[in-house]
Amino acid sequence: MSISLADRPGFTDGILPAACPTRTVLDHVTSKWGVLVLLALSEGTLRWSELRRVVEGISEKMLAQTLRTLERDGIIIRTAYPTIPPHVEYRLSERGVALNAHLIPLMAWIDDNADAILAP
Repeated sequence: MSISLADRPGFTDGILPAACPTRTVLDHVTSKWGVLVLLALSEGTLRWSELRRVVEGISEKMLAQTLRTLERDGIIIRTAYPTIPPHVEYRLSERGVALNAHLIPLMAWIDDNADAILAP
């Protein structure tokens, strides 16, 4: 049994509309840095410096921007402790845990196929 395009997520009457809010969310959660931060947090709560170590190559600016976006979207939770120096931790929200349940199999597929896809 096949599903028509009109019945698939993101489609409206068989079209992927430009103004659909799913495009914004898709951009947030599937950006290169967004995916990597979500995968890093799948192991548990991490501090800023731990995230920078785990997500190699991310700049401070991109990490800050990615964390703000994911926090605003309710995908991660930021907890700041009133200490000197400041102590801030990040973890997945319930929404983030549910998202990672879908993201991790996708990343497993990518890992299984990356070498063959990128081979000359």
